[in-house]
Amino acid sequence: MPEERLDDSDDVIEAEAETSSGLETVTLARANDVLPTELPLLPVAARPFFPAQAVPLTMSAEHWAPTLQRVADSEHKILGVVLVGVERSEDATADDFYAIGTACRVHRIHHQDGQLQVLVECLQRFRLAGWLAREAPFSARVEYLPEPDGGPDSEVKAYAMAVINTIKELLPLNPLYVEELRMFLDRFGPDDPSRLADFAASLTTSSAEQLQEVLETLPLLPRMEKVLALLNTELELARAQQKIRRSVEEKMQKHQREFFLREQLKAIQKELGIAKDDRTAEIDRIEARIAELDLTEQAAKRVEEELDKLRILETGSPEYAVTRNYLDWVSLLPWGRHSTDKLDLKRARRILDRDHYGLEDVKRRILEFLAVGIHRGEIAGSIILLVGPPGVGKTSIGRSIADALGRRFYRFSVGGIRDEAEIKGHRRTYIGAMPGKFVQAMKDAGTANPVILLDEIDKIGASYHGDPASALLEVLDPEQNGDFLDHYLDLRFDLSKVLFVCTANQLDTIPGPLLDRMEVIQLSGYIAEEKLQIARKYLLPRQIERAGLEKGAVKLDTRTLRALIEGYARDAGVRRLEKQLGKIVRKVAVELLEDAEAPVAVGRDQLQGYLGSPVFRDERKLSGPGVVTGLAWTAMGGATLSIEAARTHGFNRGFKLTGQLGEVMKESAEIAYGFLVGNAERFGVDPAFFEQSFIHLHVPAGATPKDGPSAGITIASALLSLARDEPVRRIAMTGEITLTGEVFPVGGIREKLIAARRAGIKEIVLPADNRGEFDEVPEHVRKGLTVHFASRFDDLLALLFEPSTKRRGTRRGTGR
Repeated sequence: MPEERLDDSDDVIEAEAETSSGLETVTLARANDVLPTELPLLPVAARPFFPAQAVPLTMSAEHWAPTLQRVADSEHKILGVVLVGVERSEDATADDFYAIGTACRVHRIHHQDGQLQVLVECLQRFRLAGWLAREAPFSARVEYLPEPDGGPDSEVKAYAMAVINTIKELLPLNPLYVEELRMFLDRFGPDDPSRLADFAASLTTSSAEQLQEVLETLPLLPRMEKVLALLNTELELARAQQKIRRSVEEKMQKHQREFFLREQLKAIQKELGIAKDDRTAEIDRIEARIAELDLTEQAAKRVEEELDKLRILETGSPEYAVTRNYLDWVSLLPWGRHSTDKLDLKRARRILDRDHYGLEDVKRRILEFLAVGIHRGEIAGSIILLVGPPGVGKTSIGRSIADALGRRFYRFSVGGIRDEAEIKGHRRTYIGAMPGKFVQAMKDAGTANPVILLDEIDKIGASYHGDPASALLEVLDPEQNGDFLDHYLDLRFDLSKVLFVCTANQLDTIPGPLLDRMEVIQLSGYIAEEKLQIARKYLLPRQIERAGLEKGAVKLDTRTLRALIEGYARDAGVRRLEKQLGKIVRKVAVELLEDAEAPVAVGRDQLQGYLGSPVFRDERKLSGPGVVTGLAWTAMGGATLSIEAARTHGFNRGFKLTGQLGEVMKESAEIAYGFLVGNAERFGVDPAFFEQSFIHLHVPAGATPKDGPSAGITIASALLSLARDEPVRRIAMTGEITLTGEVFPVGGIREKLIAARRAGIKEIVLPADNRGEFDEVPEHVRKGLTVHFASRFDDLLALLFEPSTKRRGTRRGTGR
């Protein structure tokens, strides 16, 4: 639709009227002043229009072009604008129209980009009297509502003055009100209360429903009451907005003022030479650190290059932050900074005895290691590996070594590390790159010769990220770590002065090349007497102190401690023992708050009340033909292992194994069975027994996996006892058997001896080749044990059965 201008200067209708004075020409009315009773209707959803307004409208040409075309084609050019109760006027139906709207004359229509821009002049209120078209384009018959005359009513004047005063208060808060007020005064005066009320309502940002309520209120006084309420609400809203705006502006001005003052201060300080900018201050700080270090030639050259780069980079650039962080790391490392070792063997012995009870063989090995370092004048280039069950004190021994040498101590766990970058760092090209664990350890330790403890080295993993165990070779190998290269630093750093102490529960999972570079020190489990002394001297006092109780607030006598160890903490270490003591101390703390008198003595009979039923019970002494006790080694320490053999039926020959046995242990059972079948007559067994017997061999605790060759002679003894139908004496044994009856050596001798003592077995059979390991076992562990050494299975025949059944010609060796 092209732009149309609709002229309202139509001719005036003239008529002749006859008066008493004769004929004269009288002006009656303009044709356009007569409002039509049938109007096209335009729905609006935003807000209603009030008379005496000139309002621009923008609407969709697709929906409302027919309606406006009808208006343009009419003589009067008048349109009815009515508020609808929907969000979009395009969705309105006849039922959505409010009852009262405003008749408007259309002055200009402009079509652009699918939109109609229309300027309308609002003339007068009307009420819908009946529909002519209930679908778009809408049209209806209307009844016009005349505007009431204000008259001389003083109350209306008072309201009018109140409305004018409120508008005056609004004017300073929003400049737009000034322009609208000027336009109103150009057309009307302040003494026209009806127009004033409509104008005031149109100024507000009230809801469409509130404005429609004003439009529908014809009596002047109620309408002005509603308008005044809306104006007061608008005034409060404007004041709140002004307050918020003023607060924000004040803060912005304050920050801007501080920023300008700070920049001026920097400029003044720079001119006076008493301060530097951020970049210069950073560079000076790094250079001051570097001056205190003994950098290598390569490191000094790299630092100078990075400093030159830092001087030309903008402080806001990402490269500036990367370079600054790199220089921070380099300057914080202890290049050439070493602590002085305290090479005093007596002091080292005193510290080890202070921190640990027992472990005499371990202490002796550590003191020998320190003595060699004292003769050399330095302790470097060595890796100590402490291997033993959990809770025997491996980590605390590493800390004691650091105390004995007077070195810094740093510990981190490598268990579960699967990324090589954790060891050797990330390259600087990656976001969030950091050096590896060892460079971080050197930074935190502050010296180039700390004691670094690598915990759980047997649990290090491998994945697609790389092999951390292989990366450790460069770190730990004394021949390589003098020039350790971290990927982040990309500089050679000397780790040869570091004393590395590693801990592990077992050796099997440590890679061979790594294990080859370590000096292995075995820590076996504690026997009951050692645990008793450790609980009395270390664990119980420590738990009392942690609970905040007075020294000696809890008393446990020797008998009670023995019962606690045997029933609740029979494992190889002392960690479970400490937890049980902590549980007792906590319960005593409650009793002390409930008016119990200190010290509280806990007796043996009270343990079950404090700790519940015992976790460990005396091992059931299985006996009878075919039952033999073996000795086993586990990562948790030594353990006894009962082996049962039974003849299930004589229908056919067979051999069955149960008890979740590993492949090696199954092979040992097959070897033992084959050896006995082939030598049955020599051992006093009827050969027909094996021909007519289905034998079932079971190792109790079927839920626990078991493997290893050390049960070979135990299985053979159980099968021999079953075949001869004679019970075996109370004796425990360990050793690997071959098809020719040879007894081969096994490992874990100390742990197995401790397990036998724990089970109350005093007589033990070991392989003859293990005599050397037995001689290295501390005297207090061997005390009270009768140990026989066997080189062939024939040597056991004199030991297995009661004296009346012993065979001649057996060899016997006893070590006490």
